[in-house]
Amino acid sequence: MSEVRIGISGWRYGPWRKDFYPKGLPQDDELAFASRAVNTIEINGSFYSLQTPERYRSWAQATPEDFVFAVKAPRYITHIRRLKTIEQPMANFFASGPLLLGDKLGPFLWQFPPSMKFDEALFQAFLELLPRDRAAARRCAEGCAERLQGNGGTAIEGNQRLRHAVEIRHESFLCEAFVQLLRKHQVALVVADSAGKWPYVEDVTADFVYMRLHGDVELYSSGYTSRALRRWKERIVHWSEGHQAEDAELIVPGPPPKHGPRDVYCYFDNDQKVHAPYDARRLLEKLHLDHHLMTEPGVEPEVDL
Repeated sequence: MSEVRIGISGWRYGPWRKDFYPKGLPQDDELAFASRAVNTIEINGSFYSLQTPERYRSWAQATPEDFVFAVKAPRYITHIRRLKTIEQPMANFFASGPLLLGDKLGPFLWQFPPSMKFDEALFQAFLELLPRDRAAARRCAEGCAERLQGNGGTAIEGNQRLRHAVEIRHESFLCEAFVQLLRKHQVALVVADSAGKWPYVEDVTADFVYMRLHGDVELYSSGYTSRALRRWKERIVHWSEGHQAEDAELIVPGPPPKHGPRDVYCYFDNDQKVHAPYDARRLLEKLHLDHHLMTEPGVEPEVDL
């Protein structure tokens, strides 16, 4: 069976306090509360700066046993270096501790800026660098900067598979060569709803689907209507069953590669007016995935977190 995860992009937002987070909830308990109101969260802090092994461990400890994080990769690699000479920055990222999330580690998200165009050779080299399991990530981390060596950031056993997804924002990526490259490397192309600002495509390129919902009408600000959420529910059901909607918007026409059920990860990023956690919870309810959740948006928890 496939796994469907619906959640939020980040959890530390001032406007969410006394709204999504009940009045009086200590800030140190916000992750514990949020991770019991949705079943996945995208870590955004890792996009802006390297986190620490201690922080990753604390996040894993604060969340339920069956919880999953996605981890947003550093903008230093995608936006500043723009995939050029990234061997050590890549090593630094994997040495910084994301593997310590253990079984709670879901996909890595690699988001590219709107100004970055598709360069087939550059992306081929980038995709070949991505570690596909823990062992490969540990080997990658060996090339980290001296300041990160011996920090314990890869001190985890096993060889769990690692997943990667890419979010593009330039129309030059809307070509068959890019789709085929992702399929070759089993990297997911993010289904990104950005209120029409950036390309929206639904090509399935891996054995899982990664969605980011940035706002239905207004980027980052507008919520999703019941009708819009029903549409997303229908698409998620299609993807989780191994196929796609008949009206899917595709770069490469035709059905996706044959595959059994696919896992789906969906993150609401319309956080500015506190829509994200409520929309995520409503979609979880529509998919009947809310029965085990222990907290409700805006409601003081009945149990200690």
